Amino acid sequence: MATRTIARLYDTHADATQVVTGLEAAGVPHSDISIVANNRDDRAVTDRHGDPGTGAATGATAGALIGGGAGLLAGIGAVAIPGIGPVVAAGWLVATLAGAVTGGAAGAAAGGLIGSLTNSGVPEREAHVYAEGVRRGGSLVTVRTDDARALEVERIMDATRPLDWTERDRTYRSEGWERFDSDAPAYTAPLAGSTRPDRL
Repeated sequence: MATRTIARLYDTHADATQVVTGLEAAGVPHSDISIVANNRDDRAVTDRHGDPGTGAATGATAGALIGGGAGLLAGIGAVAIPGIGPVVAAGWLVATLAGAVTGGAAGAAAGGLIGSLTNSGVPEREAHVYAEGVRRGGSLVTVRTDDARALEVERIMDATRPLDWTERDRTYRSEGWERFDSDAPAYTAPLAGSTRPDRL
């Protein structure tokens, strides 16, 4: 049976964690769920080792980022991505990112988020919008699922106010944005949909 990736972007970390909890309660294995959430407000207590703008690892191991144990959120860890800043992340999607960050390859870490999305079947334009959404303060949840459970997964994810990526794409492009840029400064605006974010 074919496997697909379903991705949704949320304005708040609380919405994203509610979705993860709902998915696990419905029996979706946490090994098939990922979350990447902007950690600008220090949602996770971390022991930072390095400048968050450099892509340095911050106290999470690759194993923690990939997830394990009692549930996905129990394995969440913190890293920094160039152009986004500090994030908390866990799950299968960030395995490439975790390896790049812990290996010190900052550029590869930034590319890892988009690369992981596109390699799992998310169109490139959509992937850039998701990365930009996280950069602007949002939280991304992705699920690997087969066709038989896809509608159920989408129902759970859509029940918690996800952002419409096509609307975000239009909004971002109206500001002159073209694609996610890992060399751009991090945003300080609180919402992924903010149209006039302040910069650091």
